[in-house]
Amino acid sequence: MTKYQAAQEYLRQNQHAWLVTGAAGFIGSNLVESLLKLGQKVVGLDNLSTGYVHNLEQVEEIVGPDHWRNFRFIKADIRSLDDCRHACQDIDFVLHEAALGSVSRSIDDPILTNSSNIDGFLNMLVAARDAGVKRFVYAASSSTYGDHPKLPKVEGEIGRPLSPYAVTKYVNELYADVFARTYGMESIGLRYFNVFGPRQDPDGAYAAVIPHWIAALIRNGELAINGDGETSRDFCYVENVVQANFLAALTKDSSAVNQVYNVALGDRTTLNQLYQSMRTVLSGRFAHLHNHKPVYRDFRKGDVRHSQADISKAKTLLGFSPTHPIDLGLRQAMDWYVRRLAP
Repeated sequence: MTKYQAAQEYLRQNQHAWLVTGAAGFIGSNLVESLLKLGQKVVGLDNLSTGYVHNLEQVEEIVGPDHWRNFRFIKADIRSLDDCRHACQDIDFVLHEAALGSVSRSIDDPILTNSSNIDGFLNMLVAARDAGVKRFVYAASSSTYGDHPKLPKVEGEIGRPLSPYAVTKYVNELYADVFARTYGMESIGLRYFNVFGPRQDPDGAYAAVIPHWIAALIRNGELAINGDGETSRDFCYVENVVQANFLAALTKDSSAVNQVYNVALGDRTTLNQLYQSMRTVLSGRFAHLHNHKPVYRDFRKGDVRHSQADISKAKTLLGFSPTHPIDLGLRQAMDWYVRRLAP
């Protein structure tokens, strides 16, 4: 039995109270779904600025009424300390996903990004500390590595941030470390690398590359690749992220707590390779893709050229073992998007 299987079995036998911030978002709603399936009590907090009620409606449909009655939604904003205190009442574990994502969005509006990702994060830390939660697990980011050239990325070696978003996510790590040393608070940061999967928004100016491209391929629209297409990323299916959150929340190893971990596959895929894989998966369903070609445009400000994670620390201390390589993740994600986007 793997560590993840053991954690799932433990949760089936033991009910805890969880707070998932950003619960109506992509990653947050996947965490809510997985927790409810395991019989947990879940409070979801979201201001619905980038999350959607329909994400939670889909979760309700999937988990069924017996599990759904264990969920309570609070429409609130992490920028309000009072809202955070209210949400943290009687909570055992916090999974903090709420943030304004996107490098390009942070370049367009650094003040809004700062208020959500730093002010909001500090509010959540204070509220969780005062409520006496057992552990605070938060979404960190691979953007923290900045301009550090080494591959694969190792947790202890970072460079200078390349965007306001990267600054905010690094500040989160600094605050969590200070709260651990000053107040004895237990926290774990998870540096996500290019997460994708069901319920990730394909539309809008700041849509992530995989859902945006899936929509373009299904709709036979323009698909733009920034740069020459040889930029590479460590794409990570959302089920691997759910695993990391559960392992981080439940670990009994004191040496694993108050740490930051890479959450990824430990692999690299170029944008050109990603395009070909996605087109191959979908070409059997959509005849127009046989002649589809991408459009290349300028590199985007704030983007790093290559990104790949060293996940040995998470494997060693948490027992993390990704279950979904990129091809399997793409096939599962495609099924979800085709059902919702195909004409």
